[in-house]
Amino acid sequence: MRIHIMNLQDGDRLTADTFSDAGLHVLGQGTVLKSEDITLLMQHRVDYVDIEPREEEITEAEFFAAAAVHSTRMNGDIPPEEEMKSQFVQTVHNYQSAFLEALTVGKFNATMVDDALQPMVEGLDEQKDVVHLLMMLERDDVNNYTHSIQVGLLSFYMATWLGYSPKECYQISRGGYLHDIGKCKVSHRIRSKTEPLTPDEQLEYQRHTIYGHDIIKSSMRDEATALVALQHHEREDGSGYPMQIKKDEIHPYTQIVSVADVYISMRSGDFGSSNPNLINNLRDIYSMGFGKLNEKPVQALMQHLLPNFIGKQVLLSNGEKGVIVMNNPSDIFKPLIKVESEQYRDLSKERSLSIDDLIINS
Repeated sequence: MRIHIMNLQDGDRLTADTFSDAGLHVLGQGTVLKSEDITLLMQHRVDYVDIEPREEEITEAEFFAAAAVHSTRMNGDIPPEEEMKSQFVQTVHNYQSAFLEALTVGKFNATMVDDALQPMVEGLDEQKDVVHLLMMLERDDVNNYTHSIQVGLLSFYMATWLGYSPKECYQISRGGYLHDIGKCKVSHRIRSKTEPLTPDEQLEYQRHTIYGHDIIKSSMRDEATALVALQHHEREDGSGYPMQIKKDEIHPYTQIVSVADVYISMRSGDFGSSNPNLINNLRDIYSMGFGKLNEKPVQALMQHLLPNFIGKQVLLSNGEKGVIVMNNPSDIFKPLIKVESEQYRDLSKERSLSIDDLIINS
């Protein structure tokens, strides 16, 4: 299939050698594309390439058909979850296009961003179980694109819980969606490095906040969204970056997005954890609400996610599987569990037991 390079995705495979207009061989047949390969094609001003057909490809027609069904869905033919997943994939593609456009020209098409994000956000009201939604959208191929969309969605929920108006909730969601857009200007080698960064590499990586602020300012008239990109790694005790500002100087929208960013990073194992554990993730964020992250969005996250745990299947540290039947008001991370043997485990009393994992059926 022939495709414009702005629509390429990581993992696409070339079916023919690719040459620039000057006849320079750029990439060979069979190349499995990565972000840096797509960047290379842009640098050589290649417009179209031939790739193998994608599995489970969602065409534009299919996407808009799903959107039409969404607006008139009275007979329940399409499950809301499947529709949400389709919109998620489409929004991933959109973010990739904005990311690559910002890389090449220093700005992105703001209208295109809104056209992709708004349908996704509008469908969130149908997903009352936020725990299920977020875990449903977790992916094995976590990257900057999927991370940013998940941060945008959680930011929307948190803004709603905190009482912001619908317009403000969308703006906060968009801030979460675009918070990492500046990473397009950071070397792919640094972004993808698995071992610890050198001091110089760390400084360059931290500049993604400044790059993001500048890109957004060049792309749209929205100072708040630009500030979210600039400040989302600041911490209330002044230990963050790039400016080491403290609580009163951090924009309220940023305070929300920062909590969402930390949560999603923990869930993907990007926050110093190779084996993400949802309960432990929330416990860590709860602790960060005393000096690092703003306490209001942290408390909103706890109050609205934890009730969704009731009825969820869990794996305990002793190997037993069970279902959460009641939260413990005196210790929110030690609920009452009914295990498969029909016995009950009160984790507030059996202190040696803990939840190893939360099991969400897809």
